[in-house]
Amino acid sequence: MDSLRHEKIQKFEEFVDRRLKPDLVHAIAERDKIFDQQKIFSDLRKNIENLEKNSVTSLRTLVNLGSEVYMQAEVPDTQRIFVDVGLGFHVEFTWSEALKFISLREEKLERQIEEYTRLIASIKAQIKLVCEGIRELLQIPEEKTVEGRVF
Repeated sequence: MDSLRHEKIQKFEEFVDRRLKPDLVHAIAERDKIFDQQKIFSDLRKNIENLEKNSVTSLRTLVNLGSEVYMQAEVPDTQRIFVDVGLGFHVEFTWSEALKFISLREEKLERQIEEYTRLIASIKAQIKLVCEGIRELLQIPEEKTVEGRVF
């Protein structure tokens, strides 16, 4: 193999290892964070709907103080709740206001998940394309799976 081809292969491999793979790991991690936020809002929505359905006006509950230390708390009026709206701010909402806010936030999170999913697919396609370029430079014949896809 000539040195020019070897240099091209090395640059392609470095591009995959130093740029594409870290970008892929980062995009997956960011999407996972959004999945976690989506779960929190989904749970909150279900809890509010449960309170409404069962006409709960007060309750006793355990509150996590941090480091898995809990204390019992009494909520004398459940009609208004505080919702974390981001950046450390909490806003007092009625149940219906909270449900509207949660619905809007869930839509936004869903769009972000779709964007990251497209980005992840794009990065994977770029990795596959570069690997195909390396395969061609090495003059290795294509490998096909049972379905006929090239890997």
